[in-house]
Amino acid sequence: MASDLLGSPAAQDADALAEEGLPEPPPPEGPGLFGDPAPAPAAAPPPPVPKPAAAATGPYRVLARKYRPTTFDDLIGQEALVRTLRNAFAQGRVHHAFLLTGVRGVGKTTTARIIARALNCIGPDGKGGPTADPCGVCAECKAILADRHPDVVEMDAASNRGIDDVRELREALRFRPAQGRQKVFILDEVHMLTDQAFNALLKSLEEPPPSVTFVLATTELRKVPVTIRSRCQTFSLRRVPVDVLRAHFGRIAEQEAVEVEGEALGMVARAADGSVRDGLSLLDQAIGLSGGGAVTAEGVRDMLGLADRFMVFDLMEAVMGGDVAAALAILDRTHEVGADPLAVLQDLAELTHLLTRFRAAPALKDDATLPEAERTRGAALALRLSVPTLARAWQMLLKGIAEVQQEGVDRRAAAEMVLIRLAHVADLPTPGELVKRLTESGGGDAAPRPAPGGGSGGLRAVAGGGAVMAASPTPAVAAPPLREWREVVALASGVKPLLHAHLLHDVHPVRIAPGRVEIRPRPSAPRDLAAQLTALLAERTGARWTVTISNEEGEPTLAEQGRSAESGRREAAQNHPLVQAILAAFPGATIEAVRDATADDYGLPMTPAAATAEPDDDELGGRDFAPPEAETAWSDDDDINDDA
Repeated sequence: MASDLLGSPAAQDADALAEEGLPEPPPPEGPGLFGDPAPAPAAAPPPPVPKPAAAATGPYRVLARKYRPTTFDDLIGQEALVRTLRNAFAQGRVHHAFLLTGVRGVGKTTTARIIARALNCIGPDGKGGPTADPCGVCAECKAILADRHPDVVEMDAASNRGIDDVRELREALRFRPAQGRQKVFILDEVHMLTDQAFNALLKSLEEPPPSVTFVLATTELRKVPVTIRSRCQTFSLRRVPVDVLRAHFGRIAEQEAVEVEGEALGMVARAADGSVRDGLSLLDQAIGLSGGGAVTAEGVRDMLGLADRFMVFDLMEAVMGGDVAAALAILDRTHEVGADPLAVLQDLAELTHLLTRFRAAPALKDDATLPEAERTRGAALALRLSVPTLARAWQMLLKGIAEVQQEGVDRRAAAEMVLIRLAHVADLPTPGELVKRLTESGGGDAAPRPAPGGGSGGLRAVAGGGAVMAASPTPAVAAPPLREWREVVALASGVKPLLHAHLLHDVHPVRIAPGRVEIRPRPSAPRDLAAQLTALLAERTGARWTVTISNEEGEPTLAEQGRSAESGRREAAQNHPLVQAILAAFPGATIEAVRDATADDYGLPMTPAAATAEPDDDELGGRDFAPPEAETAWSDDDDINDDA
């Protein structure tokens, strides 16, 4: 029974021979020595089971590792770095410390490893010296490529950032290379080191042993102390351009025998944002998503959560045309296809930037690196929009993107609000257009209000195709004479900010009469203030004025008059019985501000004509003080704030 379970001795011997890798002996031709019957002829062995492809070729390697550069020629988009290092090796002027900086995935650590191979390569015959073209076949090159060379040490400064770690590194500097020609210490994310660790590294970095080379890598150059940077040869690795990435990914797709649509390659290259590693990871993901078929633009769009490019153009035309309903409908369609509202707004911002570039440099419409839709439809749309309009949309989109990214906010609702705001302001002219139209329509002769920012009527505008045009401007009226100094100062408000500030703070008005103004400027006022004021009066009123410098004391400056009026209002509020009762009931409470709807922007009582205008509903501070017998009822909008 035991022999049946364990097998015959011959079978056990055959198994032992198989384990040793020796051939199995031939079977006996006749009866056995002890009368055993001759064995039956062996049956034909079953056909071998084919091994899976992964078992035959080893475990799968991601594209970012499989196509990692191994020589300087393999680095893409870093021509200046490659040229400098090649010349340094050719002249024998290789620095002892390098600092490589750039965004993630552009090749900092890869470049450090290539430098390590270049310093230690001994050539196929074992007699070579340092070279910019390491052979890749010698023992040194193979060991470095396999990450098992004892003299090439990589240290992650993000997790080994203390002074003790640097002390261990300094201790290792005392020993000569164990195998290679040069010891190479690669410190990744070096900006994460502590201040004490940086200080401990300074001396070693400045005067290392002849057989030691440092290569530091960082994504945050500004966080590296200047004392460290001054001891290194710094190289800034650039973001790889989109067209270079696209061509690189296309070559890799051919080597992988994968069909990828050109538009899909462009999407991946743009999403990579200049990072080769990020782009290869996205390409890897897109190939996996295709399931062995062709990688399509639609598949990549779904993978990245992007809106269709034509939808983005439709959305831009809708918001710039003021069509809120169409804009919201397009946003609904992008949501149905799985596009993230944040990605939609980011695409709109990217398109706004592209349209502004078209306006600044029309020759971009012939740039072959841009997709066909952007070169044709984008160029046509850019002609219909002005640069100020695009700049306003850019600022609103930046603010809207920040709102959508806030935690706890409904992204879709926030994106809809951004589109509604964009569509609403499309009907409004820019400040520059307003000034131009007012000037062309004779608005420059209109009477200024006593206070800047107020005023009624003016200009109505309609939008068509994104371009705003005037409809029916308000007819010009004759300018009334200027009677008060604040009316003169108000002429400069919003037109000449610096002159307005000097007139407000540095001028004592002496006398104002039709066609004549007498002032006493302070020493801090500019010497040509009178000339500036004369030009302003002529420009804004259309009449000739004489501005005279006087030695008389004159009235306080307009700013001083405003502060005096504010002090009076505060004193009146302080002495009011009801306010005194509130302050007594809440110890520590203070009067923060007293607002008066009958005061202009300079804090002075309005002129009779301006005071007859009905105040806005939100001017809460303009209500008269209640009589002492009034009911004590206060709301959050009142002017008393409890600071206790």
